[in-house]
Amino acid sequence: MRAEAWQEGARAHAERADALTAGHRARKAAGQRHAVEDFLYEYYGTRPSVLRRWHPGAGTALAPSDDGPAPHAAWRWYATDDDGTAGLDEAAFLADRGDTVRFVHRLLAATASRPAFAGCFGLHEWAMVYRQDEHRHPLPLRLGRAGTDAVVEAHPIRCTHFDAYRFFTPAAAGLNQLRPTRASQPDLEQPGCLHATMDLYKWATKLGPAVPGDLLLDCFELARDVRELDMRASPYDLRGYGRAPVRIETPEGRAEYAATQRGFARRGAVLRERLTAVTGALLAVPGDVAAASPAGRTVGR
Repeated sequence: MRAEAWQEGARAHAERADALTAGHRARKAAGQRHAVEDFLYEYYGTRPSVLRRWHPGAGTALAPSDDGPAPHAAWRWYATDDDGTAGLDEAAFLADRGDTVRFVHRLLAATASRPAFAGCFGLHEWAMVYRQDEHRHPLPLRLGRAGTDAVVEAHPIRCTHFDAYRFFTPAAAGLNQLRPTRASQPDLEQPGCLHATMDLYKWATKLGPAVPGDLLLDCFELARDVRELDMRASPYDLRGYGRAPVRIETPEGRAEYAATQRGFARRGAVLRERLTAVTGALLAVPGDVAAASPAGRTVGR
């Protein structure tokens, strides 16, 4: 990639990242917290500075500019040729992160192979507060304690996602039709699940510099949008945040939820395919992934 092209790509990426994180950065500077929007930063450990750092992705080399090699030359897992061209050293990356790449590839491919299920209606959030006076978010319950429990008891719960299920209250865990575990995650995860869709952002971050910057931000933006539905359909009263509820306790609310969920699943399928292409290309790298970088190349650390 010519110097002018990657410099413009890095600039545009930073501007997009800054726009996506502006609210969070302003709240953090003011010592404030947002129960809906800050989830991606707290749960996934997102840092705006990491989001705004642009990577071209595996397989793309960056030509030096008049000022010398791209700054990537000094970054971990990048290698620089004698002429100053910098690019991701896939073999070095796999030597360090090969197990992660293989797990993510298997999980994404398995998830994509299944039909999307749109009949959960966000009840995982309700199961996380079932028969509990204390709950994760300092927000009032929209239907109160008894009304919330009644919704859980009136609807079948079929949560396929381990990282949602592990937060179920003890009384709710036994109500779930499945018993997800970390080991069974590739066998149960399905593309209609809101949390599986949000997790596309997690897997993009796990793959680090191998993921092109636009794909990382696309995954972040989708996760942000999914989080909105996740909380609007939850038992919490979000009127203080200007969020109207999706009343999944009613037929109309369940229909609204399922329709929006299917839309997110379609968006997620595109990003899942792009991420799977990244992992597939990495796993096709020839040679010994534990070997040192080729002669004539300097690897940044």
